[in-house]
Amino acid sequence: MQPQTVTRADLCEAVHQSLGLSRQECAALVERTLDLIVEALERGETVKLSGFGVFQIRDKRARMGRNPKTGEPAAIHPRRVISFRASQIMKGKVDGANGKA
Repeated sequence: MQPQTVTRADLCEAVHQSLGLSRQECAALVERTLDLIVEALERGETVKLSGFGVFQIRDKRARMGRNPKTGEPAAIHPRRVISFRASQIMKGKVDGANGKA
């Protein structure tokens, strides 16, 4: 069985079912929420969602790597990456969903 992917449309539908708002209002609500998260991350802020997890920006320094195909050294430029750390509550729910106590 292939795992199902949750899309923005799925989130909008869930909000619509829970709150009874119009689908257009729900779509705008989901989009604005995601936009706020992205904007905060762009500013280098940490986004903490209680019971869900923490999104953080990490700066990775420049370093030398290796081309896996040719084995030649290659420069890896400095960059910013997004990391996500799940909350203990989420970890517990996911672990419980897999049948573990």
